[in-house]
Amino acid sequence: MASENCLVANDWVCGQYLREYRQELTDATLQQLWITAVSVAIGLLVAFPLALAARRRRIVAGPVLAATTILYTVPSLAMFSLLLPVFGITPWLVVTGLVLYSLTILVRNILAGLQAVPADVTESARAMGYGPLRLLFGVELPLALPAVMAGLRIATVSTVALTTVGAIIDYGGLGNLLLSGIGSNFRAQVLAASVLCVVIAVLADVALLGVQWLLTPWKHKRRRARAGAAA
Repeated sequence: MASENCLVANDWVCGQYLREYRQELTDATLQQLWITAVSVAIGLLVAFPLALAARRRRIVAGPVLAATTILYTVPSLAMFSLLLPVFGITPWLVVTGLVLYSLTILVRNILAGLQAVPADVTESARAMGYGPLRLLFGVELPLALPAVMAGLRIATVSTVALTTVGAIIDYGGLGNLLLSGIGSNFRAQVLAASVLCVVIAVLADVALLGVQWLLTPWKHKRRRARAGAAA
């Protein structure tokens, strides 16, 4: 009987809430996933050419890194306010803000990964007739992949958390439930939304780690070879 009255009792853990508000939780979760995925994807597409430009021309590296760092220091409320005249109260207002925030992490990690590629490897590839594009996608990016994926994982987890701030304009995914739950002291809703945010962040990180594992098979072969030699 007590479990059926957990909404009235305003319990933190309430199965009745999960059953009765299942659709609301599903819609908020899907919005959270959509905003996060689109923001990170666009951020990666923007960060990649910026990192390439910063690597090729040192005079560009300073301004690019400085600009992306400054963007990350802008408070989210101020960022959304600055973007509001351009995008209005739409999901793209939140997405654009999240893209700008992700650039600091993504640009730095992509640049660090590319700069860490040994010079003798690139020189050998050029001697073998590799052109700029083939060199980039066939040699440099595969070697830079661990650093790139590390940045992508951090940016994704960070974006999952920052997406909730979009609740101030009603496009915050689970943040909408968090904001309304806190405002009404609805404990079950606050806890459910919080747990779902954590679960999304953890699953996204694990999924990207799995992608990294699949895209870097040579690292596993090297580890197995070392383990065999040690044995």
